[in-house]
Amino acid sequence: MSGGWKLPADKRDIFKKYSGPIVNRKDITTYRDKRVITVGDVVSLTMRKIGITPVLSIYDGFTERHKMDEFAEFVDKQKLRKKNVNNPAGIITTELSNVIKNALIAGDTDVICVEGEEDLALIPCILYAPDDTKIVYGEPGKGMAVVSANATVRSEFQTFLKMMEVFE
Repeated sequence: MSGGWKLPADKRDIFKKYSGPIVNRKDITTYRDKRVITVGDVVSLTMRKIGITPVLSIYDGFTERHKMDEFAEFVDKQKLRKKNVNNPAGIITTELSNVIKNALIAGDTDVICVEGEEDLALIPCILYAPDDTKIVYGEPGKGMAVVSANATVRSEFQTFLKMMEVFE
């Protein structure tokens, strides 16, 4: 692992304050003409099933700690352009952050498959997504949440990132 940021146990509750509102499927359909990024297997599959193609989807093959193959099978069947990244739980590796940034700039990646956990991928998505991009992600036990990228939200997430432990 080549560096990154680790979420200290005592900061986990603070991260939850940055969550967006929970939205239902009907609300999500209003994003058809928006730039969308999805984080999580269920969210990524749900969006594609209702006809919304995200510019980027990030998944790890699990939902609420249970194996989920359906989105991975969809990715393979559709021959989506995929990059694989290692990213342990509670961490944002520099590699994951860079792959997200490059995917959003170059547009050469449809999906990122994370070996480990993708939960904190929301942070680099917010930091690198153009304004007005909707980042839709799973909130365990609650449903889908959405955050819109903009300068204010980006600043809040940069503040949060500074609370994390940097490692080499």
